Amino acid sequence: MKLPTVLEIDRILQILPHRWPFVLVDRVTGFVPNERITGHKCISMAEPWFQGHFPSRPIMPGVLIIEALAQIGGILAYASEPFDASTSLLYFLGIDKAKFRRPVIPGDRLDLEVSIVHHRSNVWKFHGEALVEGTLCAQADLLASVVDRDV
Repeated sequence: MKLPTVLEIDRILQILPHRWPFVLVDRVTGFVPNERITGHKCISMAEPWFQGHFPSRPIMPGVLIIEALAQIGGILAYASEPFDASTSLLYFLGIDKAKFRRPVIPGDRLDLEVSIVHHRSNVWKFHGEALVEGTLCAQADLLASVVDRDV
């Protein structure tokens, strides 16, 4: 099934198994199957992690920025080689070369850019970058695999 190049949250929820408060992609703004994807997460003070990270200086946890990159990478894998989301999941397997360069705070729009580095069989390697207003906030290489839900 060919996907439109812009995906709203209702279609994202059909692809990703995540639900609130753990859906970290609000919109896909474009993609080229087997190459790259772009999208974003709008960061609000209402996010549940800001109650404890950190109340006097709220910043988005770095691991959640990486998770947002992994989620949009999963959407890219699905757009490139659609799988039955009711019987399969894309599992996050690993992370390399993660770097955090700028804090992400309430009011920011976290722009997500992921490209495929390598793909073989059911294993995907991605490079992701997260930016706010064109400034790099985080980057990482991610490894993921499509597996049966029963595993």
